[in-house]
Amino acid sequence: MECVGAEKGDCSSENCRPNAECLQETEKESGTVPDGDVNVEKVDFKVIYNKTKYDISFGLDSTVGQLKEHLQDVIGVPQAMQKVMIKGLAKDERTLRELGVVKGAKVMVVGSKLDDVLAVSTPSKQELLEEKAVSTSKEPFCKQKQHRKVLDKGVPEDAMPGIKNAKDPLPPFPLSGMLNKSGGKVRLTFKMEQDQVWIGTKERTDKIPMTSIKAVVSEPIDGHDEYHIMGIQLGPTEASRYWVYWVPAQYVDAIKDAILGKWQYF
Repeated sequence: MECVGAEKGDCSSENCRPNAECLQETEKESGTVPDGDVNVEKVDFKVIYNKTKYDISFGLDSTVGQLKEHLQDVIGVPQAMQKVMIKGLAKDERTLRELGVVKGAKVMVVGSKLDDVLAVSTPSKQELLEEKAVSTSKEPFCKQKQHRKVLDKGVPEDAMPGIKNAKDPLPPFPLSGMLNKSGGKVRLTFKMEQDQVWIGTKERTDKIPMTSIKAVVSEPIDGHDEYHIMGIQLGPTEASRYWVYWVPAQYVDAIKDAILGKWQYF
């Protein structure tokens, strides 16, 4: 029906018999229909993450970046660490409509939860006791038992050359030839444009938002001052440090500046 005795859009008249358009406007004004949600075309599909299926209803003209933000609370993977697969890797600026997402479609998401990354470096109960003991005595990292088992293997054959008493900017390629706590190969890639540091091993690459890193500590390795032990604190406590061994000394300051530089002066 149309409004009688009132101009179009004026739903306040006593003689108005509101039609659908008028009702919609009234609902928007009252807050019943959130602004921006009117006439939004949505699509129902399934997101598959870690072999678990999630039923999702999302705006067809929303971007992959917006979908990631929504999924962050659904699957527990930080937005920056998600990869959305829709006929290949989907870029953040593409919309679901552009990518051909239809009702009942399956969208794959890969990525590591922060807890999974921390699990790689989480010490055992015995190691925690040892760490607490040495922290009280201020024993250098390289003297601590938990680190000796990695350091005693010696400098890796493919370690990058280290230069003590030097401060170089980060190179345009990943820092490689280092080891993690389990003795596996590890490389660090700094994606400044994405504000991420990528921790790569043979098995996986974890994309860590730099804003989630609480601290970075390091000490030179005794007898090999051209290299450092470095702890990247991914969680709220020291127990969440991800340890990297044989970091070339000339890049230590640049690494700390890259990760902490945005707020270390405040």
